[in-house]
Amino acid sequence: MGDAVAGGVEFSGLLAGYRVRAGLTQEELAERSGVSLRALGDMERGRTRGPQRRTVRALASTLGLDAADTLTLERAAQSGRPRGTRATVPAQAGPRAPKAAAADQASATPENAPAAPAAPANPAVPAVPVLPGALALPRDIADFTAREDVLARLDELVREDDPAHPRVLLVSGQPGLGKTAFALHAAHSLADRFPDGQLSLDLAGMAPTPLPARDALGQVLRALGVEDGAVPAGTEERAGLFRALVRERRLVLVLDNAADEAQVRPLLPGSGPAVTIVTSRNALPGLESVHRLRLDALAPTEAAALLARIAGRERIAAEPDAVAELARLCGYLPLALRIAGQRLVAREQLPVSRLVRQLAAEENRLDLLETGDLAVRPAFALSYRRLPAEAQLVLRRCALTAGPDFTAPVAAMYAGLSAVRTERCLEELTDAGLVQLATPERYRLHDLVRLYAGERLTTDESPEEVRAAELAAAGLLLARASAAGLRFVPDSTGEEALGDPDPATAPVTTADATRWLEEESPEWLAAMYRAAGAGGHRAVVDTAEAMHWFSDRLLSWDIWGEVFQLSVDSARALGDRHAETVHVNYLAWTNVTCLHRYQRGVELAGEGLELARELGDREQEGWALTYLGSGLRRLHRHQEATDSYHRAAEAFASVDNRAARIGRLVTLRGAATCLRESGRAEEAVESRRLALAGALELVERWESPLMHFLSAMTAYELGLDRAALKQWPAAEKAYRQALTHYEAIGRPDSMTKTLTELGTALIEQGRADEARELLTEALTDLSADGRQGRRRTGTAAAGG
Repeated sequence: MGDAVAGGVEFSGLLAGYRVRAGLTQEELAERSGVSLRALGDMERGRTRGPQRRTVRALASTLGLDAADTLTLERAAQSGRPRGTRATVPAQAGPRAPKAAAADQASATPENAPAAPAAPANPAVPAVPVLPGALALPRDIADFTAREDVLARLDELVREDDPAHPRVLLVSGQPGLGKTAFALHAAHSLADRFPDGQLSLDLAGMAPTPLPARDALGQVLRALGVEDGAVPAGTEERAGLFRALVRERRLVLVLDNAADEAQVRPLLPGSGPAVTIVTSRNALPGLESVHRLRLDALAPTEAAALLARIAGRERIAAEPDAVAELARLCGYLPLALRIAGQRLVAREQLPVSRLVRQLAAEENRLDLLETGDLAVRPAFALSYRRLPAEAQLVLRRCALTAGPDFTAPVAAMYAGLSAVRTERCLEELTDAGLVQLATPERYRLHDLVRLYAGERLTTDESPEEVRAAELAAAGLLLARASAAGLRFVPDSTGEEALGDPDPATAPVTTADATRWLEEESPEWLAAMYRAAGAGGHRAVVDTAEAMHWFSDRLLSWDIWGEVFQLSVDSARALGDRHAETVHVNYLAWTNVTCLHRYQRGVELAGEGLELARELGDREQEGWALTYLGSGLRRLHRHQEATDSYHRAAEAFASVDNRAARIGRLVTLRGAATCLRESGRAEEAVESRRLALAGALELVERWESPLMHFLSAMTAYELGLDRAALKQWPAAEKAYRQALTHYEAIGRPDSMTKTLTELGTALIEQGRADEARELLTEALTDLSADGRQGRRRTGTAAAGG
């Protein structure tokens, strides 16, 4: 090929031939040369016929061309560059003749837009045309979908025609969101309002060497008709000439794929009506006086609409469930959705459901999200390679997190870095579009980014390194979970926080501990599984024990079944019979109170009872009998339940400690409830009043949330007993007493329940207006609770 005459050979065919000869795919050539995959595809398809010499040389070097072949490729590129007549811009240029100005205006009118009247000439600025074909906008995507809200915001900004403040719009977001497609679509939609031209320039922000601002200005100035000899040498001089040329012109300039602020600033107009749309994967936080339009993943309905426009409405409408799952597996990411849609187009007989089954396997998903020159993985790889090593580490280790989002301190546990350094890396990753803010304090990974980070983890780190990171994080998470859980022990002094592995980021108050245990439950539960799998059984048992009292606050959590099954298994692995007894009882409580598996709870309570009697442990015997009674009561075996509660009370009476005193009150409550449910409400009232007196005594002796909670629940149940007897004033008094104790510990979920019953008591007393106000408040609280996805507390403490 080196002897061929370049003038007769199109650059596109020549480049493709050299690439095939080198045995490279488009993706491989793009990655190794630093030329974007999109730009390379445009070159080989003939859309870009005359790339810049810098780009040609980067391709030639990557392809291993000799001097002759390199020269041939350069001549082909040179012959493909536009040769329009450029206007010379002398130092003191005056206004151009009306005929010349009209001709320039006509040449700048897009083919698909009606001709607009020429803009008035500015005598201080040479009226130069936009050369046809020079930096012309690539074609718009015919099936562009959604983004109506962002397009409306852009339209609103464009209509604010204030020449003193140029309209610069920054479109940012993670790879694959369709930033370029959006910018080009927006530019095309603005064409009729900006008749002086629309330009698009790829700044190669993800290339090893992004396009320098000086070179970018040179290209823009030449596209505006400035002769080569009239283009100034320096960046500042070029920027000044550019600002002068566009000051009075209604232009749209798309600066695609920007690397950083320094690259963009010289390309921004100083004033005038021009609109500049900058796209970047980076947030460019230092760019001043710009309007920021951040793109996010599509909504499920928008994703389905995009698939329909690509693959055909009838085909997509035929399998709505499969389409919804396909969109979810693509993470609602436009690039992934387009690839999936194109795969369907290329395989007419492929059902959507079949493609869904293929993508369901996480290990194959990124491989399948590739078709032709479109691929998800390289889009992430370009951003990943530009990160500092420490930020790369943090991104990889974020793939180990178990929850849908995470905090910097949790990510730091996986990364093995300080929370401060980790947060700095997360902010850098957020600016790079690879990590997203879920809340002001929590971060998240897009599903496909998480898969990519997991791939990098297994590629860049050894299995031993990954396993060590998992176990180190598990140890830290369990230590923090234990310290937080111990705050809920009835006689907690707050010194339990000293056991936290990082006091600087540890929960400070009981409310902080509650929040941490709730929000990070996926992390510490995963840590328990990892510790158990690695033989760390003592840590598992200790963590479950530490959170036993906390479990009374969140009775509807399904995870308690997992927590206490893990602790039972670990106790057995350790051969610790006492721990096994205690945790079998916890598991019995969980099945009865949290999971509502009453028969299974009765069976487990029976196991706990046998273990306790073998050890001669009267306290655990009392708890086993208590949970047995609770299960039997839920199965409506009231006489057996009552007998079990009485035997439990006898067992607790032989033990002198706080837990046993609480146990005796729980048995009194359980027996009273059995009486009411058996139609013996008057006897229930007498038993419950004894229980309430005992609970109030414990509040006086040990001021703690648990004691207030026990008192609140007992008072609430007394209200139910009184209501069963239709003693409405007495019921009202009991409910109000319960509210006092709930308010003391901040339990809005249980307060709402009590308010509802109180409203009924008021209605029965003829106080409908007061009841309406209370019930409205209860409904508001319930609605807010549901919207926030909060887990509600059950109706009993410690198995009552």
